[in-house]
Amino acid sequence: MRWFEIALVSLTAFTGLVWLLDKHWLARRRAARAGLLDEGEEPWVVDYSKAFFPVLLVVLVLRSFVAEPFRIPSNSMMPTLLTGDFVLTNKFVYGLRLPISNTKVLPLGAPERGDVVVFHSVQRADVNLIKRVVGLPGDRVEYRDGRLTINGAAVAYQPVGVYTGHGSGAEATGAQELSETLGRHVHRVLLRRDLPQPLLAEGEWTVPAGQYFVMGDNRDNSEDSRYWGFLPERNLVGRAFLVWLNFDDGFDFERIGTSIP
Repeated sequence: MRWFEIALVSLTAFTGLVWLLDKHWLARRRAARAGLLDEGEEPWVVDYSKAFFPVLLVVLVLRSFVAEPFRIPSNSMMPTLLTGDFVLTNKFVYGLRLPISNTKVLPLGAPERGDVVVFHSVQRADVNLIKRVVGLPGDRVEYRDGRLTINGAAVAYQPVGVYTGHGSGAEATGAQELSETLGRHVHRVLLRRDLPQPLLAEGEWTVPAGQYFVMGDNRDNSEDSRYWGFLPERNLVGRAFLVWLNFDDGFDFERIGTSIP
């Protein structure tokens, strides 16, 4: 969706420039040419710019610095997030960033272990991804046999049962569902021991300074830091906090207003 961000910034800048030029120069020029005391008839581009600039500016500010919507395109964050979920992302919790460049201009905080974060892919900058922060800078993360260990301490799990998926998530039916605690976050994860061995990534990693280790909650069906490496802090977009809509095979009204643990 980087194209939308570029288009929004460009349209806001264009309409704002037209509005300023008209206010300080073009309007008086039209009046002088018409020989009238009023400003004369406005060209269509001025009329539309004056109408749309305030709306575009408000949308740009809210989307860039307050909250931005994203759609979940895959099952990698099941059972926390489902394919077709539309989530809201807090854009200021980790600091204010400029649109397009994502340059941080005001630091306000840092991700905590267990946060669900939206970020620009390290492989394709024009693609946004969503995963859960597992390892902070300096952490030693180990994942073996479906169990997570951080700095030598095993993460606490509680069995929930056998998962039953629906719609696009039906493929996860039969997976083992567990409750996991990461920092202040208590959430659920899925383990699927029936998948091909190449998808069952295991190993040990030490997180470098200024980077994070992220994983999907659908642990055995998620391309994450186990495959493509660490997430640089500069790629962060914000923290996902709410599901405001779900549309997969149809609208799922029960998902509306679901908080993201």
